[in-house]
Amino acid sequence: MIKQLFNNRFKTVLLLVAGFATIAGTAVAIAQWQDYGYRRRGRRFDEEAVGSQRNGVPMWEGDVQFKEDVFTFARIKYTSRYIRWGRPDWAVDWPDADLNLSFRLQQLTSMKVAPEGVLVELTDPEIFDYPFTYLIEPGGMDLTEAEVEGMRNYLERGGFIMVDDFWGEYEWNVFESQMERVLPGKRWIDLDLSHPIFHIVYDLKEKPQIPSISHYYNGYRTERSDAREPHYRAYLDDEGRIMVIACHNTDLGDGWEREGMDRGYFETYSEPWAYPLGINIVTYAMTH
Repeated sequence: MIKQLFNNRFKTVLLLVAGFATIAGTAVAIAQWQDYGYRRRGRRFDEEAVGSQRNGVPMWEGDVQFKEDVFTFARIKYTSRYIRWGRPDWAVDWPDADLNLSFRLQQLTSMKVAPEGVLVELTDPEIFDYPFTYLIEPGGMDLTEAEVEGMRNYLERGGFIMVDDFWGEYEWNVFESQMERVLPGKRWIDLDLSHPIFHIVYDLKEKPQIPSISHYYNGYRTERSDAREPHYRAYLDDEGRIMVIACHNTDLGDGWEREGMDRGYFETYSEPWAYPLGINIVTYAMTH
């Protein structure tokens, strides 16, 4: 369970999450493709401008009885050595992926979900308000010493980080070297398909590999020649709790972000794989 150092407002969220597994098997059939259009992105990244757009993702009203007891999707803003496609690595798929997963969580589960996500920095004490956090594209991650200390404190006090969208051995090695700084001596384990994270809400029969939509258009399922097999790896604490899940050689974030861009991509990857596994991971994080 989430340690007491986290804000007590998540007690209600935990109870709600624990109760919604009864809808497993029905939510995928309920999820419908919605044509949100596509936001054109300029070469110059403007965090304030991008972060203020919903790009057609539906808005909803929160339950006044649970105004403070909501799940909020929190994305980690970290230091990277790269700027790709005009934006820093931490901002890939943002904010569309965050908004779409939040929308599907509130639509398909009984969880109370905030309609807006947040950005958090590893050095910000407010990170302890968010038991679940999301970190993307760690293949260029270059944490400062303050960020290393902040991530270590967050994880050791009960935090959970989902790492997503990085491919091939080089990017894994960069990520692993950064995690060695955060958790010296800690080693990852490969999660077997029998692990509860693949079954806690949706019963997945395989470990999904989700390509970016551009690779999907070109007929590819992988993005690197040395990334043909998806890996779901974890760093565990001393009690066996997952602290970090690394979704390697796959891109759940694109499955969320691009769901409204192409019906074929939605039906092939978003609906049957990206959303079920995303919901499973959030549920596991909030109940362990």
